[in-house]
Amino acid sequence: MSARAQTPRGLHSIKNRLALLFFAITFAALVLVYAIVTPGLGAGLRTQRLRTLQIAAQAYSHRLESAVAPGAERRVMAAAVHHAAQLSNDRVTLFGVRYGGPSTPPDGSPSTEPASPTSRAPRIFPIDDSAAEAPGERVGSLGAAIAARVVSGHRLLTGTSSADGPVGEAAKPLFYGDRVVGVAVFSGTLSDVERSVAQIRERILIAGAIALALSLAVGYLLARAISLRVGRLEEAAWQVAEGDFSARFPVDSPDELGQLAGALGSMQRQLAELDRARERFIATASHELRTPIFSLGGFLELLQDEDLDAQTRRQFIGQVRAQVERLGQLATGLLDLSRLEAGALELREERVDLGEIAQMVCAEFIPALSQHDSQLRQRVSHEPVLAGGDPERVAQILRIMIDNAISHTPQGTAIVVSASRTGEEARLAVRDFGPGIEGSSRERIFEPFYTSAEGQGSGLGLAIAHELAERMGGKLSVESSPGRTVFTLALPT
Repeated sequence: MSARAQTPRGLHSIKNRLALLFFAITFAALVLVYAIVTPGLGAGLRTQRLRTLQIAAQAYSHRLESAVAPGAERRVMAAAVHHAAQLSNDRVTLFGVRYGGPSTPPDGSPSTEPASPTSRAPRIFPIDDSAAEAPGERVGSLGAAIAARVVSGHRLLTGTSSADGPVGEAAKPLFYGDRVVGVAVFSGTLSDVERSVAQIRERILIAGAIALALSLAVGYLLARAISLRVGRLEEAAWQVAEGDFSARFPVDSPDELGQLAGALGSMQRQLAELDRARERFIATASHELRTPIFSLGGFLELLQDEDLDAQTRRQFIGQVRAQVERLGQLATGLLDLSRLEAGALELREERVDLGEIAQMVCAEFIPALSQHDSQLRQRVSHEPVLAGGDPERVAQILRIMIDNAISHTPQGTAIVVSASRTGEEARLAVRDFGPGIEGSSRERIFEPFYTSAEGQGSGLGLAIAHELAERMGGKLSVESSPGRTVFTLALPT
C-alpha cells in the first residue's frame, strides 16, 4: 500500500504559481506600456501641437505681410492680426523689424534716441497682439525670442517657451521685397497637452490596477480549475496504484490534460488486463503443478502396498517417472516464461544456418517418431539458409513446433520440416497433415497455459516459442485448415 503525497501548499502549489505567473506577466506588461507609451505620447502631442501652429502660420500669414508693408496703417495691422487669430484659433503676435535705426517703443511712438552709427543689426519691436485687452494695446513679451531668431534665419521656426506656463510657438518671417519687415508669431498653450498626458497616465494606472486585479482573480480561478482536474487524475492514479482498477480517469476536454487522462485510462485498462492475466496465470500454474504432485502422492501411497505384484509396481513406477518428467518440463517452462517476461533471458545474436539446425533437431525426434509411427521429411536447401538469431533458442522453437505436431496429430501422420529464404526473411516451417486447429483456438494458441480440447501438454511451449521469436526480431505464425497445419518461424536475414 503506497502512502499518498500531501497536498502542496504555498509556492509549491501549481495553482498558486500559475496565479502569480499571470499577475507577474500582466504587471510587467503594464510597466512596459507605462514606461514606453506615456513619455512618447507627451512628446507626440507636443509635436502635433507645434505642427498645427506651423500650418496655421503658413496658412494665415499672407494678409499680415501686406499689413506690415511701409506706410500701412496701424488699424489695418490690428485688423489683420485679429483676423488671423480668429481663423487659426491661436494667439497671434505681430512684430516689426527695423534696420540700423532706433526701435519703436512699445507704445508705438517714434524713438527719440539717435541711432548708433555702427548699429546695423535688425531690431524687432511689437506691433500688435491678439491677446490685447483693448484696441491698440500691445503685449510683446511673448514670442520676442523666437521672432529674433526668425529675422536672422529668414525661415519659419517652431519652439516652446514658458512665460506663464508651457507655450508652443510658430514664427514666420514677413517679407517686403527681399527684406524681412515683420514676424508673425502664432502661439498656443501646451497646458492642455500636459493635462491630457496626465489624464492618460492616470487612466493607464487605474486600468492597470483593474487589469492586475482581474489577472490575479482569473489566473487563480483558471489555475484552480486546472488544479482540480489534476487532482481528479491524481486521485484516480492513487486508486489504481492501490489495486483498485475500477477507477476511471475522466476525459473532460480534448486539451493536453484530456489527452493525459486518455493515456492514463489506457494504461489503467492494460494494468487491469495484466492483473487479470497474472491471476489467471497463478491459478493455472497452481492447477498444473498441483495435478502431477497429487498424482505422485497417490502413486507413492500405492507403491507402499507390499501386496503389489512386480508388474503393477513397474507400471506405477513408470507413471511416477512420467509425472516427474511432466513436472520438470512444467517447471522449466514456467522458469523460461518468467525470465522472458522479466527480460532476464539473454539471447545471442549470431548468423544461424536454419538448414543445419533443422537436420540436427529432426535427428533428435527419431525415437519419438518411431513410437508415433510417423514419417518426418526434410525439405532443406543444399545452400545455407542464414538468418540472425540465437542458435540455441532457434533450436528450442523448432523442438516445440515438432513436438506440438506429434502431440496433436493421429499416429501415422506425416510431418514435413522445411527451411527456406524469401526476400529479407529466412523461414523455418513445420507442416503436418492432421485434423487442423479450430478458428477459436488459433486466436489463443500462443497464450500461456492454453490447451486444446484434448488437454495435452502444459500450454507453455507455443507461448515460449512465440515470445522467443519476437525477442529475436522475428515472428511465429500459424496457418491451419482441415488436413493441413503449418507453424512458421520467420527471422530477419
